[in-house]
Amino acid sequence: MDGKTDKAIFMARIGYARVSTAEQKLEPQVDALKAAGCETVFEDVISGAKAERPGLNDALAFLRRGDTLVVWKLDRLGRSMKHLVETVAELGDRGVGFRSLTEGVDTTTTGGTLVFHLFGALAQFERDLIVERTQAGLKAAATRGRKGGRKPVVTPKKLEQAKAHISDGLTVREAAARLKISKTSLYNALRDQKTG
Repeated sequence: MDGKTDKAIFMARIGYARVSTAEQKLEPQVDALKAAGCETVFEDVISGAKAERPGLNDALAFLRRGDTLVVWKLDRLGRSMKHLVETVAELGDRGVGFRSLTEGVDTTTTGGTLVFHLFGALAQFERDLIVERTQAGLKAAATRGRKGGRKPVVTPKKLEQAKAHISDGLTVREAAARLKISKTSLYNALRDQKTG
């Protein structure tokens, strides 16, 4: 099979539509995708936060080099900016284009590729800012004598109550159940107090 025949077979627009709940309707997205020339449209009725999306998996498996994946809006494809950028980069590595109708992003054009590289840079910038702010917050808290992270489940008061229950003959498991904390947390707190 020569290159020309391959290109003729695989130059297709493949649509992907997603809604989060059964109450929402897929039809507006599907109609827009078909109007944009999508020959096949894959669908999901599932939250965007879910990692496992069967319709998207089928669409990604169906795409061939030279095809373009088309969505109605960017948020239909990516769970987050990072996930969106990674997915579109993987498509690009496979020789597959990406187009979003609402935002007008089209990686089959030079301008669209530039826009998407900017998205990638912004996503990385956002991640770096979050790390920087978290580290600055932890450092500031440490200078004020506070540790970062979650508050302990076993407070000093609960630890004293647990020790009283244990001296009265309860097991660690029973004392933990009375105080509505996990036995593992209580064991750890008792151990930390002994070693502290």
